[in-house]
Amino acid sequence: MNTAILGIESSCDESAAAIYDVEKGLMAHAIYSQVAVHADYGGVVPELASRDHVRKLTPLIERVRAEAGHPGLAGIAYTRGPGLVGALLVGASLGVGLSEGLDVPLIGVHHMEGHLLSPRLEDNPPDLPYLALLVSGGHTLLVYVAGIGHYQIIGRSVDDAVGEAFDKTAKTLGLGYPGGPAVACAAETGDPTAYDFPRPMTRNPGMNFSFSGLKTAVKLAAGGTPSSQEVADIAASFQQAVVDTLTIKCHRALDVCGASRLIVAGGVGANQRLRDALGDQAATEGFEVFYPRSEFCTDNAAMIAYTGYCRQSEMKRSDGVIDARARWPLTDLAPPGVQLT
Repeated sequence: MNTAILGIESSCDESAAAIYDVEKGLMAHAIYSQVAVHADYGGVVPELASRDHVRKLTPLIERVRAEAGHPGLAGIAYTRGPGLVGALLVGASLGVGLSEGLDVPLIGVHHMEGHLLSPRLEDNPPDLPYLALLVSGGHTLLVYVAGIGHYQIIGRSVDDAVGEAFDKTAKTLGLGYPGGPAVACAAETGDPTAYDFPRPMTRNPGMNFSFSGLKTAVKLAAGGTPSSQEVADIAASFQQAVVDTLTIKCHRALDVCGASRLIVAGGVGANQRLRDALGDQAATEGFEVFYPRSEFCTDNAAMIAYTGYCRQSEMKRSDGVIDARARWPLTDLAPPGVQLT
C-alpha cells in the first residue's frame, strides 16, 4: 500500500520538495533559497522567481524521492496559494503533471495552513487547540487553531507585515537582503534602549498590529549618514520594539482565547530575540510555546506534504486544470472532508 505524499512548495522565493509518509513521518526534504537571485534588487522579483522555480523544482523532487528510497506515492500536495501567481503556477503545473503521469491523486494546499501546522512535524508536537502567531514576510496573524480547518483570526496587521518591516528597515540602514537576519545580526552589537521607538497599537485594546509607524520612526532616526554604531543601535531598538509588540499581543490573545499553548511560525519566528522573550513570558505566565525547527520557519515543502496528509481524504485525480490562487483567505478553509472554497 502506498503511504507517501510528495509536497511541492513554490509560493514565493523558495523552491522546495518533501516526502511525508503516513507511517514513517517526514522521510526527506530539500529547500533551495533564491536569496542570491533577488539580493541585488532588495526584494523578490516575481518573474525571476518563477523562472528559478522552473529550473530548480524538478531536480529537488527527484532528489527527495531518491533520498526517501523512491516510495510509492499515495498523493501529491502542492501549494495552491496564496503567493506570487507566476511562482504558484510553476508548482501547480508540476503537481498536475505528476498526478497525471503517475496516476495518483493530488490536492492544492493553503500555504498559511501549512505554517499553522508546521510545529506538528516535530518530535514533541503541540496538542490542539492552540494559539498561533504567524509572522512572515507577507503575513502577521494571530490565529486560534481549534482543529484542522477550524481557524479563527483574532489579530492581523492593518498595514505592513512584520517581515516587510524588517526588510524595509534593513534597506533603510543599508544592511542588505533578506532583512530579518541582517537586522538581527546588526542588532547584536547595538543597544536596544538607545532609541525609544513606538510599540504600535499596544496602548489600545485589541490584537491587531501596525508596523508602518515604526518603519517611519526608523527612517527618521537614520536620517543623514548614521555611523556603524548608530546603525547597530537603531537595528537593536527596532528589533526590541517588534519583540515587545508581539509579546504584548500574544499575552492578550492567550488571555482572550483561554489557550495554554502558543505556536510561532513563519520566517520571523526564527528570530532568537523573539524566541527568548516568548520563552521568558511562557515561564512567567505558565503557557507552553512551540516552534518548528528554523529551516521550517521559512517556506518549505515539509509543511505542505504534512498538510496534504492531514487533508488526504480530499485528494482527487487531476482533471488537468492548473489551479493557483494569488489571494486565498484563510477563513475560506473548512475542516477535512468538507468541501473547500
